[in-house]
Amino acid sequence: MAKGRDQDCRLEDYELDGFFDELIDVDGQARPDASALIRLLAKVPVEELRNRQHAIERTLFRMGVTFTVYSDSAGTEKIMPFDLIPRIISAMQWRHIEAGLKQRIAALNLFLTDIYGPKRIIQDGVIDEHTVRSASGYIPQCEGLRPFGDVWCHITGTDLVRNEDGGFYVLEDNLRCPSGASYVLQNRAQMKTNFAKVFAKSRVRPVSDYPSRMYRMLRKIAPPHVDDPLVAVLTPGVFNSAYYEHSFFAQQMGVRLVEGRDLIVDDNDVVYMKTVNGLRRVDVLYRRIDDAFLDPEAFRKDSMLGVSGLMRSFRAGNVSLANAPGTGVADDKVVYAYVPEMIRYYLGSEPILSNVPTYLCHRDEDREYVLSHMHELVVKAAAESGGYGLIVGPHATQAERDEFAAKIIANPRNYIAQPTLSLSRVPTLTEEGIEGRHVDLRPYVLCAGNADIDVMPGGLTRVALRKGSLVVNSSQGGGSKDTWVIAGEGEDLAELKLPAKVPEDLIQET
Repeated sequence: MAKGRDQDCRLEDYELDGFFDELIDVDGQARPDASALIRLLAKVPVEELRNRQHAIERTLFRMGVTFTVYSDSAGTEKIMPFDLIPRIISAMQWRHIEAGLKQRIAALNLFLTDIYGPKRIIQDGVIDEHTVRSASGYIPQCEGLRPFGDVWCHITGTDLVRNEDGGFYVLEDNLRCPSGASYVLQNRAQMKTNFAKVFAKSRVRPVSDYPSRMYRMLRKIAPPHVDDPLVAVLTPGVFNSAYYEHSFFAQQMGVRLVEGRDLIVDDNDVVYMKTVNGLRRVDVLYRRIDDAFLDPEAFRKDSMLGVSGLMRSFRAGNVSLANAPGTGVADDKVVYAYVPEMIRYYLGSEPILSNVPTYLCHRDEDREYVLSHMHELVVKAAAESGGYGLIVGPHATQAERDEFAAKIIANPRNYIAQPTLSLSRVPTLTEEGIEGRHVDLRPYVLCAGNADIDVMPGGLTRVALRKGSLVVNSSQGGGSKDTWVIAGEGEDLAELKLPAKVPEDLIQET
């Protein structure tokens, strides 16, 4: 046992079931950074933990911390289920993740500048032109565009998973208005109240300054000729699934929340916001509208959500858009498979974070392997997200596998396959008690330039609440946890400001 470890810091009857657990080691003992938390969980009755969790969820619902599931006929407005047992990531492990994310974002920015410009990576045979142009997120109207500083992905949410070897791997990139950061901040606020003493003992890095960091980044990417840029958040409106988040960040940054109908583009290709005092120029838009609906003049003619002429203004250099239109080409799951080669090509270095091994079904050899090993693989549609358009082979019926095989044969470009990973688990409060559940992680990355990349220390941990499930998406029954990144030497600690009354049994000395 490592020096300084507790001799008996464990959860009674907690089973690893052969999976890598992020808080409990193979001997059943708490990992070093989790000792204070595990001691508390071992002492507090499960029923008290459950009561506290229900109280937190009621608080989040009253605050309006919800999302929308369009496909649910029983009701669309839902709270993302919250689990009060946090995930903990060591300082050393986080330094590795942070370096890997910065490297990846730098390469993706260079890739986007290249494919909408000179296309050197295509000419040099690293990736073929058909793969790029057939991606659903590729936008021909962006050819020749050069966002300021050649930064296309200003706000990125990269999904990571941890395998049985304990290492983190990139599962997918999310460059098109990634959601979920608001839940990170609200989850943290609840945990600081309800696990106050353990939180303080654990030396957790802060996330509460993320909105101010985002605001600084948005001001930095304004058109160079603007001295005091006006920033606004562009939302599709109250019926959007992530409207809570749009309004939350507008409020937190102290900027206007606008819809397309609130903006106009004049004859000089300048964007203005309508106010009670007349028109006011807008310099930066954090847009939460999909590319296709952004500008009816440039994209879908029937869009009632966007701003006619916005692309003209963007192309003229009169407004900055975060993220830039066209970034979705890099979200395509086939293009994702080429990111390690992008890193080698553009940066001349080896990837710090590896991709999950990926089979591309448009390659004959890969397709034959996938079709003969469907029972072992996870097969995904290239343009789908949210846990839709995929099949987990080991958990599927033969009929379901046969149906997906037919789809692959009909449109091989649209499908990839990956091994069924033995995803890491974290102790989670369930109806049966504290049990292990599979998790992933979405850190958020802010980029004002490839030399100015800022990674939130933590991110959204999503948890598959259904026993045995590998699907963590909220639309598929998943929930979220707070993510505690442990501070290293000289790194800031999260501030802890307790309310007047806190639950004594959950903050007792441990």
